[in-house]
Amino acid sequence: MRHGALIPRVGMRQFKWVVTNTPFKFFNPAIRVAGTGADLALIRDEMTKAEVNHLIGFALVTLAAIVMGITEGPVFGMAMMVGNVLLNLYPSLLQQENKRRIDRVIRRRESA
Repeated sequence: MRHGALIPRVGMRQFKWVVTNTPFKFFNPAIRVAGTGADLALIRDEMTKAEVNHLIGFALVTLAAIVMGITEGPVFGMAMMVGNVLLNLYPSLLQQENKRRIDRVIRRRESA
């Protein structure tokens, strides 16, 4: 299965709607495209930084959830993982999808 085919299956469209239509849209203004003359390479770099930070956060919280799942109980560990997936993994996947879209625009600009 292609990666692009996985995105609709994990609810990324719904997550993207939440990010763009709730106060989450005000987070990280450095990755906002403003107009047609925006420096897409710079925005892409900021997206990569945000993606890496979310992946690091995901790994660290996963370790903490495992420890808490063992010490406090599996329900507590699983509750931590639900929040971890929503607040770290999904934003990272969204950054990957948006970077692919930006790459297509950059390629079109370069070929024109």
